[in-house]
Amino acid sequence: MSDHTDSEFPSDTVEVHLDADALVAAAAARFVAIVVAAQAERGSASVVLTGGGTGIGLLEQVRKTPGDIDWSRLDVFWGDERFVPTGDPERNDLQARQVLLDHVPLDSARVHPVASSDGEYPDPVEAAAEYSAAVHAYLAEHGAFDLHLLGMGGEGHVNSLFPHTDAVRAEHELVVAVTDSPKPPPVRVTLTLPAIRRARHVVLVVGGAAKAEAVAAAIAGADPVDIPAAGAMGTDSTTWLLDQDAAAALR
Repeated sequence: MSDHTDSEFPSDTVEVHLDADALVAAAAARFVAIVVAAQAERGSASVVLTGGGTGIGLLEQVRKTPGDIDWSRLDVFWGDERFVPTGDPERNDLQARQVLLDHVPLDSARVHPVASSDGEYPDPVEAAAEYSAAVHAYLAEHGAFDLHLLGMGGEGHVNSLFPHTDAVRAEHELVVAVTDSPKPPPVRVTLTLPAIRRARHVVLVVGGAAKAEAVAAAIAGADPVDIPAAGAMGTDSTTWLLDQDAAAALR
């Protein structure tokens, strides 16, 4: 279900689920299935995580979802991070560790958090450059991320790519600093649309009536500068997982 015509990418798949609980369960099952399949095919896998209530709820559900993930052969990245001190509850890294990552046998060398504001790179531009180096190094060896998870805001933002900002217009950089996010905290580090398009599978997990119009616009092929989620596409698949409220404006 899509009006995207860019032949480089496949059409979107849209799945509508009854409510928020069913949405999160479906997203967790998709996470496990993609990782298991990637590890079976290539020996290892990578995921790019998202924050927010739905993103963290999804990770919590992954802990309860049966599957054969070899956690020691999984690389973990983040789509964006709030540039705040280590231990700040706003950090996506901390939230993901609390609900999932600290409870599974990951290889710590394969977990790639964004630097914190009180760490070795206190300048967000330097922190973005350091993270970009890690992303480039992974992609140079493996070619693509296996799974990039995304939530979406009511105005259509994904990661920390907000409408009509320099970050959403980035055409070459894979990681940029954001210093004027309209959603607090204002300073962030984010993967760009070109980085999202370096994932084999992109899964957008969106719930709530407040997001219905942006969902419909994105799926109909809006300009990503207006609706950033419209530019989020995987090379093998792009899947929208929605609850009924978020799907209400689809035609």
